[in-house]
Amino acid sequence: MIAKFIFAALVGCAASAWAADEHGHNHGESSPAASSNGPSRQPDGSVFLPKPAQRQLSVRTAVAKTEELARTVELAGKVTMDPNAGGKVQATTAGRVEPGPQGLPTVGQPVRKGEVLSYVVPSTAPLERSVQSAQLAELRSSRALAEKRLARLKELSDTVPRKDIEAAEAELASLGARASAVSAGLTGREALVAPVAGVIASSHVVAGQVVDARELIYDIVDPGRLSIEALSFDAELGANVGGATLAIGNERVSLQFLGAARTLREQALPLSFTARGAALAKLAVGQPVKVYVQTRSKVEGIAVPAASLLKNPSNQTIVWVKTAPEKFEPRVVSALPLDGVSVAVTSGLKAGDRVATQGASLINQVR
Repeated sequence: MIAKFIFAALVGCAASAWAADEHGHNHGESSPAASSNGPSRQPDGSVFLPKPAQRQLSVRTAVAKTEELARTVELAGKVTMDPNAGGKVQATTAGRVEPGPQGLPTVGQPVRKGEVLSYVVPSTAPLERSVQSAQLAELRSSRALAEKRLARLKELSDTVPRKDIEAAEAELASLGARASAVSAGLTGREALVAPVAGVIASSHVVAGQVVDARELIYDIVDPGRLSIEALSFDAELGANVGGATLAIGNERVSLQFLGAARTLREQALPLSFTARGAALAKLAVGQPVKVYVQTRSKVEGIAVPAASLLKNPSNQTIVWVKTAPEKFEPRVVSALPLDGVSVAVTSGLKAGDRVATQGASLINQVR
């Protein structure tokens, strides 16, 4: 009996010591001092973000302002060549391509208006070439006889009428011009020149290649002047365009509306725009883009950067609002497109809220 009592007492002491040690160990792991200084997600869904972390993550905020914004429609568009700033180089005759004075141009190479890009040596059948050679020989022979006849008439200028001498001179000039034309056809070559100044957008030939008449040789575009074509399935939108923009990365490019077509294409109405600026150099002809057309109707909302819109775990659109110096809260919002760089928030925000405009995606990742 005494032995059983002593064993039970020892077991109780060991259990107490184990519990105390385990409690101390867990307490050391969950010490609030170890985690209170770092970014953390709070139980209510907000994020605690200390000032040093905000500076490290480059978090920036802006005060929300309610204003009248243009109701915007987002359209699918495509980059096209500006007909007044771009051009095509085509061969007018069939023949063999030869390099120009500076060699054959390469894609992306800048060219000047009127610059010779390459030559096309006309190709003719052997029989046709022999006929032209025989004709040239005959014309040269006739020209030699005309020169001798004119020389004799000038020696007899005192007895020969002036009109005979003038007729001989005209005949000699005519034979010379005809011989030069036939000779140029046999030995000449067509110079392919740049119709506009710009850069070579595409090249379709190499040295020695044989091309047909009207075959496309080069495309030339001005990277600072391009056209944009957008398709609208609302035929009334063409009469309600107040402006348009194009987003290239974080840059906003204004578009000038040229007009709407009067023929549907695949049940859509083509709208034409033109754009100018250095940012257009990042685009290529044929590249699909998004065009934001601002209509004349207005909507009340708050303009925020498009990068401020994020998704929460429920796939709802949210923005992060700074409610305290080191606290950010998620707000579920409704937004409409504005200009590609910014969006119009129509609900979920109020004037005076400090919206995270930079580093919002990093805030959203804090757990």
